Amino acid sequence: MEPLLVTGANGLVGHAVCERLKAAGRPFTAIDIVASTADGHSVHAVDVRDVHRLYALADAEGPFGAIVHCGALSGPMLARDNPVLVHDINVTGTVNLLELARVKKTRRVVLCSSVSAYGSTPAGLDRVTEDAPLLPSTVYGASKAACEALAHGYAVQHGVDTLSLRIGWVYGPRRTTDCDLREMILAGLKGEVFRRPQGQDAMRQYVHVDDIARALLLAADVASTPRRAYNANGGSCLSVPEVAAIVKTVVPGLETDIGPGWHPDEDVQARFDLSAAERDLGYSPAVPLEEGIARYTAFLRERLRG
Repeated sequence: MEPLLVTGANGLVGHAVCERLKAAGRPFTAIDIVASTADGHSVHAVDVRDVHRLYALADAEGPFGAIVHCGALSGPMLARDNPVLVHDINVTGTVNLLELARVKKTRRVVLCSSVSAYGSTPAGLDRVTEDAPLLPSTVYGASKAACEALAHGYAVQHGVDTLSLRIGWVYGPRRTTDCDLREMILAGLKGEVFRRPQGQDAMRQYVHVDDIARALLLAADVASTPRRAYNANGGSCLSVPEVAAIVKTVVPGLETDIGPGWHPDEDVQARFDLSAAERDLGYSPAVPLEEGIARYTAFLRERLRG
């Protein structure tokens, strides 16, 4: 069975991918910027910007059948005042892995792209397919669009088989960046009020991290696909108050105070169509939002007790 290389293995998505591989008994090598030995597998300290460490690892642990690239700055809220760093980690790191795959003849590279690559979707559009234009409004979103373009270029010019998943609103254990869903649950558990000056009209297509890990491995394993980028997120598209109402069924103490409109500096996006991923990858979200919220609440409650 071919071993896989998983980058960003200490993060929200990368860790879930490793856990899924471990449960299936599949061989893999995990890397992150910081080494770790937690959860029964080792994570090597390898920065994706360090080409020498990447090639040394490939020589020692490879050859890899596929690379699942989850290692990046994940979200437009990170390094907002340091766009060069966003480019350096997200774009340069991705090019290094694409080049590694080219040189080492890796079968496929799967990239974690983002719905941020779309920017705000066209007004009046009911559902967003993968053919919608990529017009990012942030450097982070632009870095993801650039990575997709580079992956496509490597595929066409150098024969490196690449697939990009446009992911959005992932939640679950190990999430550390901004997440309204997590903050709602925590507010309810602590008896506090979840407050936002804007946001009543904002839509969320939340997806549990286990679903995204499964989608990435489906993308790594599929024989072939007619396209190189796919939407991958959750099955429900709800307003922030509608999400809060579901949270309240699990955490009855939740109280909210949410102002009108969308969050400032946030892309206005319609529902993302998942039919292409279902048709070509066999992916559809399996964790309903209600179940995912209940599981996440149990995790966060234990963390508070600990």
